Amino acid sequence: MRQTDPLSVRIDRIIVTASRSQQPMESVIQFLSQPWPWYVSGPLIGLMVPLMLFIGNRSFGISNNLRHLCAITQPPEINVDFFKYDWKEHYWSLVFVIGTALGGVVAVGLLPNPEPIDLSIEAMAMIRAWGFELPPAGALVPPELFGTTLQNIALLFAGGVLVGFGTRYASGCTSGHAITGLATLQIESLYALIGIFAGGLAASWFLVPLLAR
Repeated sequence: MRQTDPLSVRIDRIIVTASRSQQPMESVIQFLSQPWPWYVSGPLIGLMVPLMLFIGNRSFGISNNLRHLCAITQPPEINVDFFKYDWKEHYWSLVFVIGTALGGVVAVGLLPNPEPIDLSIEAMAMIRAWGFELPPAGALVPPELFGTTLQNIALLFAGGVLVGFGTRYASGCTSGHAITGLATLQIESLYALIGIFAGGLAASWFLVPLLAR
């Protein structure tokens, strides 16, 4: 005669089985929550270039969406020729940038890195040289630069306007020139990339300390 297992034994077996089934998912979540090294994330980003060219002969880039948004919202009485085109042919680019933003939200909200942000010694020395206090634990930048003060809002707005103008004037941003442009051996993209990084270095070393006084 078969002996029936006690209820407590059956419950324990269910718990053990459920915990074993959750282990692979926990491993995946733990892997996704950690920062990926450059030799993993870099090639994955670079592979977007041939993938998009193969799928639909499309160029990888972000800044063109600024033009698409202007074309969508342009009032009829303004009538700028630069924005007179069929933006619906580029809807895939808008979907791509929306997915990029949602991916960032998921990464920060659902898969945050449990370890605190580890700034380099050089970065901390630069922040101190600017006359700022070091960022609090878990923060990346000092609040003096990204706080909601009138000066910071004005600087961020002015920087956004310059970025929007510069990307259209240079026919691309860092993603378009550094990833797609260099991958397709365009010398203009190399010139643009040198200018972008030179401007960033100049702003970090000279412009930010001057504005922080």
